[in-house]
Amino acid sequence: MTKQRKVVYDVLRSKRDHPTAQMIFERTQKELPTVSLATIYNCLEALVSHDVVKQVNVDREPSRYCPNLAEHGHFHNKQTGDVIDINFKPDVNLAEFLDLPEGAVIEDLELNIKGFLK
Repeated sequence: MTKQRKVVYDVLRSKRDHPTAQMIFERTQKELPTVSLATIYNCLEALVSHDVVKQVNVDREPSRYCPNLAEHGHFHNKQTGDVIDINFKPDVNLAEFLDLPEGAVIEDLELNIKGFLK
C-alpha cells in the first residue's frame, strides 16, 4: 500500500458518502497538496482491483466509491444525488426472489435502487 493509496483509502473511510474521484481528489489535496487527479484514479483502480473498495455506477454519472465490503446494495436518491448503503435483512436469501437459470451460482451481487425520499 503506497502512501497515496493509504490517504485515498482513509479519505473514503472518513466520510462514507460514496464520493466521486473528483470529490476524493479535493479531499485528498488537504493532506497531499501536490497529488494529481490521475494519481487518484490510479489509486482507486488499485483499491478496487484488490477488493478494498467497491466501485458504484449509477447510470451515466461519474463512478462513486464505497469502502463498505459487507454484502449490501445502494439507494440513489434522485432528488439529491446522494448514494446511500442499504443492508439486506437478516436471513433473507435474495436468490429465492430471482428466477435464475438452473445451476446458476451467484458470485457477486450489485443492487442499485433509484428513487426519492418523502
